[in-house]
Amino acid sequence: MALKAGHVSDNAALALSSAQFFKGVNDHGGEEVKCGYEFSKFTVMGHRGCGMNMVQSSVRRMEFLKENSILSFNAAAKLPIDFIEFDVQVTEDGCPVIFHDGFILTQEKGAIVEKRVTDLTVAEFLSYGPQKELGSVGKPLFRRTKDGKIFEWKVENDDPLCTLQEAFEKVENSVGFNIELKLDDQVAYTEEQLTRVLQPILQVVNECAKNRPIIFSSFQPDAALLIRKLQTTYPVFFLTNGGSKIYIDIRRNSLDEAIKVCLRGGLQGIVSEVRGIFRNPGAVTRIKDSKLSLVTYGQLNNVPEVVYVQHLNGVDGVIVDLVEEVTEAISDWIRPAEDREEDKNSFLGEEGQMQVKTKPGFLHQQQLSLPLKLPPELLRT
Repeated sequence: MALKAGHVSDNAALALSSAQFFKGVNDHGGEEVKCGYEFSKFTVMGHRGCGMNMVQSSVRRMEFLKENSILSFNAAAKLPIDFIEFDVQVTEDGCPVIFHDGFILTQEKGAIVEKRVTDLTVAEFLSYGPQKELGSVGKPLFRRTKDGKIFEWKVENDDPLCTLQEAFEKVENSVGFNIELKLDDQVAYTEEQLTRVLQPILQVVNECAKNRPIIFSSFQPDAALLIRKLQTTYPVFFLTNGGSKIYIDIRRNSLDEAIKVCLRGGLQGIVSEVRGIFRNPGAVTRIKDSKLSLVTYGQLNNVPEVVYVQHLNGVDGVIVDLVEEVTEAISDWIRPAEDREEDKNSFLGEEGQMQVKTKPGFLHQQQLSLPLKLPPELLRT
């Protein structure tokens, strides 16, 4: 059955709840506003809940809670954040599940076996890792690092894998969902194929979201454009690494290309890798002049000083791993937009360099060099 596009104006409860976080998709007498979406205050989002996992990490917090799990989502919901961000893929039998990696790894008879998540049924997917049923033992989970090494995926506080529907049912309603539509970079999708992926996700959202704020985001430009075409209730953001990596699809290769995608498709904002805006600070002004919102992601966002520089210069929000540490450090200056006008300040100084004219107590004079002093694994892409 085809899904129908919805409108915020058709759902008073949703509109009321969403207003506390943002305004702009449909809020002028029921007429659609394709640009101009804005958050009511500087927004912190928990990456994969309370932060991503890094196997073999020297940072304990990266192995504390299982990422993309109900346990991690609810732990994040207890902190002063507005959204959690997580990755959604659709299984072979049409069930949206929450998992970051394209392939899931286990060990059978001493050998590593990997399968594409989208080639599994939901029952097969949920058979990996800890099981909900008392006494049941799931397949052990392994993970490949970026240098190709494979390790058992161990965390201090484990939790079963979950579906999107379970997240809606079991996660505190106080926190919004930034749903990343996860697709395979190596596949050239037709619109029909994308529709088959997106419709089950939309069906769960339409049935379960109720008054929970929702954002859709995707690195795949055609998926972002299509989810906007299929519905106008929730804002859609285009994800980009801002030029850190070059793709065949030029729409993915720069912030300026991202702006074009958003304006042509009526999207509401951009989520950029933070280094992209530090390398190209002038793009922030162009994004704002285009009436688009801007959120950043990346491991440099785990540094409060880096977050603060962005806050001063008009970035609307950040996605972070060290959720508790960052929210605690910046709690004094997460304020509604109208209260921080006096703090605004351009990225560009007299010589085209980023600058900060005002700073909190923890910000040192050489704040822009501080990330270089972090553990190397916090600087890797």
